Formats: sequence, structure tokens, C-alpha cells
Amino acid sequence: MFKLKYDDFLVYDESTGTYSMSAEQQVRDQTEKSHWKNTGLTILKDWRLYIMLIPMILVYLLWKYMPMYELIASFKYGTEISALDRDWVGASNFETIFTNVTYSVQFWRAFRNTFTLAFYGLLFGFPMPIILALFFNEVRSNITRSIIQVCVYLPKFLSTVVVTTLAISLFRGPNGAGTEMGIVSKFITMICGANSDIGMQADVVGNGLIYSTRYFRAIYIVTDLWEHAGYDSIVFFAAIIAVSPTSYEAAQIDGAGKMQQMRYVVLPSILSTVVIMLIMKMGSLLSIGYEKLYLFCSGPTIGNYEVASVVSTLANSWGANQNTAAYGIAGEMMNNIIGMILVIGSNFIARKASDVSLY
Repeated sequence: MFKLKYDDFLVYDESTGTYSMSAEQQVRDQTEKSHWKNTGLTILKDWRLYIMLIPMILVYLLWKYMPMYELIASFKYGTEISALDRDWVGASNFETIFTNVTYSVQFWRAFRNTFTLAFYGLLFGFPMPIILALFFNEVRSNITRSIIQVCVYLPKFLSTVVVTTLAISLFRGPNGAGTEMGIVSKFITMICGANSDIGMQADVVGNGLIYSTRYFRAIYIVTDLWEHAGYDSIVFFAAIIAVSPTSYEAAQIDGAGKMQQMRYVVLPSILSTVVIMLIMKMGSLLSIGYEKLYLFCSGPTIGNYEVASVVSTLANSWGANQNTAAYGIAGEMMNNIIGMILVIGSNFIARKASDVSLY
């Protein structure tokens, strides 16, 4: 640290042998003295906006920060309900889920499924909203565009139970009690043939495609795209409509067609938005919510559990038992630590590669 001296702020006058404060320093000092006063006046002026922040602050305090004290249970072990009453064991719980024969098999399978579903979700789920936003930008009729946007935004407002129930109904197999297979399974069987692999999987009694270990991931990604792609395109569409019309006119004068305008005008203009959204997507890459997958899982011994079990659902099943609750917390904590590393790493790479970063 540098040690400040008085002549760092004062100007020495050799003719009089005295020190005086420069005009810039006087303005700086006056600004620093009135900083908190101006901040208070700004808050009072916009007090309505700050009141609107109170519900969000309470939500973060009650559901995000206060539950963090339970993370200490990942370093403790015991059957007590409170994490503070358990015995301290250090990193023993992490060592158990990594190396123990019984628990490590379940954890690494769940982690592999988490990473696989997250990778497919990023590979197919991230470009799709951008493509939809580019499509919306090319629709000239405002009425037509509004109708299409409402249709693709609507699935986001359906509950997870409705989405999973709909997927199960469409892709289910016959249950052997007179109920036929789902309409999508029936259509796929007609197209591919009943003797094909996908046709035989669709016709499995009690399971069908939705409980198939081979086709479950594809169905999960498709339903996830249907549910989120339209709503996620709002940010990219807002960035596209902010592009200056003069940029399009200049490109048209140079003879650029629609595809060239997208490539050389639109995409470079929204690159900063794409980078920021990609970094934020990386942060939640491994944070696959257990609700949807929990509803899709049929059980630990049959159906799609082998490919549908992720860290969140495994932590939920371990957490239901006091003897294994610490293992579940440790697994979920490790999952979040990896997500944090992905955010920091992707932000560092983006800052070095394109000078655009989240922070």
C-alpha cells in the first residue's frame, strides 16, 4: 500500500513558500463530504422504487441466505435434526460420496446424468431462443408476430406438473388394462414400424418411450425446449429490435441479403447480450431442478431412473433419511461449487476473448 503525504493533495507555491489546495482537489473533497448526503436525498426522492425492492430482499434473505447455515451439515454427521447439534467430521462426508462403494456409485451416476442433461440443454437450448428471436424480427405483420409470440411464451406459464403429465400422456406405453399408448408414441410407431427399436420401446407395457433409458433424454430436452425457448427469446428479441435501422440500410446498399444482414449486422450487434446470457447459463448449467425429473423418475429399480437420476433428486432421496442427509447436502454443495467455477471460468474466458464479461 502507498503511504499518502500532505503534498499529494496540496500544491506548493515556491514564490510564497506555502501550500494551497488545487481547484480539482477542492471539488473532490466537497464531493466526498456530500456523498452520503446526496445518496440519502436520492433515496428519499425515489423512495417508492426502494420500497418495491423490499419483497425481493426478503425473498433472498429467507430462501437464499438464511438456509445457507444448513450447509454446515455437510461437514457434520449425526441423526439430530439441527445441523448445529451434529458432530464435526470435516470432509469425511465428501470423501464418502466420492470413494465409498455404496454411495459413490450413486453419486457419480447422478453427476454424469446431471452433466449430460445440462450439456444437451446448453447445446440445443441456448441457440434456439436466438433463432426464435431472429425469426420474430423477420415477421413484418405485428398481429402475426404477437400471436406467434403468445403461443411460444405460453408453455412457460404452465406448472411443472402439467408439463410432465402432458409428456407422460403423449409418450406413454400401454398399461395392459385397456389404456392405449400415447398419441405421439402411436404416431412414431406408425412411421418407424412396430418392429423397429423405437416402436418396440413405445409398445412396452407400463413404460413406453417416456420410461425408456434410451429415449428419455431426447424427450426431456424436447419438452424443456418447448417450455423455455420461447420465453428465453425475449431478451434476444429486445436486443435485436434495438439495432439501428441505418445499419440495415447500409447493408442493403452494399447488396447484403437477409442472411447476410443477420450474419454481419444483427449477430455482431447482439454479441454482448449473447455472451452475458451464456455466462449466466453456465452458472445454472448443473443446477437442474429436481421437480421435473422427480416426476419423470419411475423408481430406483425400473424405468428411466438410471438416466433420470441427477444430483438434485439423489440429494432429495438421501435427505429424506437422517442418516444420509449429510451426504445429500455434501453432494448438492459440490454440485454448486462446480457451477460457481464454471461461471468464473466462462467469465474469464469471455473477458479475454471478446472484452465482454458479466463482471
